[in-house]
Amino acid sequence: MVGNDVERLLTISELSEMLGIPVDTLYGWRHRGEGPEGYRIGRHVRYRRAAVEAWLEGRLDHAQG
Repeated sequence: MVGNDVERLLTISELSEMLGIPVDTLYGWRHRGEGPEGYRIGRHVRYRRAAVEAWLEGRLDHAQG
């Protein structure tokens, strides 16, 4: 049995849904090093929610209308 304190990693499809961004765009960003940092596990890519949230904070738009 897995402990409750183990963080579940996001799939690229889940990240796509979370951000409202197409999977192909996420793969493009990953290829160019522009998106959130992810982990390659075999042929799969997984993301930590904390890394995604930190990446989002770095893109906060402070523009005032």
